[in-house]
Amino acid sequence: MLGAITDVQGIRVGHASNVDAMTGCTVVLCEEGAVGGVEIRGSATGTRQLDSLYPAHVVQRVHAVLLTGGSSFGLDAAGGVMRYLEEKGKGFEVGVTRVPIVPAAVIFDLGIGDYRVRPDAAMAYQACLHASSEAVEEGSVGVGTGATVGKLFGLERACKGGVGTASLEGKAGVVVGALVAVNALGDVVDGRTGATLAGLRDEKGIGFVSTAELLRQGVWKERFGQPYRGNTTIGVIATNVALTREDAIKVAQMTHNGLARVISPVNTTFDGDIVFTLSLGQQAGDVNHVGALAEAAAMEAVKRGITKADGFGIIPAYRDLQGRTESP
Repeated sequence: MLGAITDVQGIRVGHASNVDAMTGCTVVLCEEGAVGGVEIRGSATGTRQLDSLYPAHVVQRVHAVLLTGGSSFGLDAAGGVMRYLEEKGKGFEVGVTRVPIVPAAVIFDLGIGDYRVRPDAAMAYQACLHASSEAVEEGSVGVGTGATVGKLFGLERACKGGVGTASLEGKAGVVVGALVAVNALGDVVDGRTGATLAGLRDEKGIGFVSTAELLRQGVWKERFGQPYRGNTTIGVIATNVALTREDAIKVAQMTHNGLARVISPVNTTFDGDIVFTLSLGQQAGDVNHVGALAEAAAMEAVKRGITKADGFGIIPAYRDLQGRTESP
């Protein structure tokens, strides 16, 4: 086991990054198709082709999920994933060709780097070329390149976010993996100790202030006439258990419970939080077993995304504030 979403057979992950512009994208490929599901809990999502993940849709399987920076501009990058898959003959058969089904979701990272540079089809195509079933690079890479957390008062007192992954092996050969891009309004806490790993820094810039407590007090800083809205946490769950689409949606719902245990607050009107589920293989397993494993894997993936993050000398990361790069 690699401890990554790629422990699920049939999953490959690829990143493409532009560190100068502080943006990037990450593709989760399931080229032979996967039963998909989705659950949206945030109120500020930017998405594409989510209809293919709902029970009434004629398309039964998806072939990739794209996580990208660039806010809604970044949705154009999905075309690069479609091009890659079409060239390989993967997709939904329509007679004259195969149409790859590629749900996509974005984070807002326009405020940290060069907002004029966003992931596009060429970048996503490169992410596909880099895709591997081996260990997955984590931290400030791909969609995590420009990710930040703790932004109630804007980027001036925020911390660096990132992308992380984890996997768990359950009963009788069940495998569940998670990949999460952490770009939250709220603070990230250790699910075991409750200690803040990254989030809203105090006025001195070295300690933390509770975002949830400030919201309870009705405190926030307005930016451009409104509270800071540049946030979103995106999760992808993959499993070798054969799930129905309804089961996949339930797993995504349960995964949000894990996010709520390590991101505080989560699912706000300022976040675009969303979780995808991908079911590959024919392994038998109970949906609640899968959901419980997904919840735990997502929590670990969030933690790893934060502890592996790099602030590039722009915004402090966990390693800068804690003096170490590994999880406690």
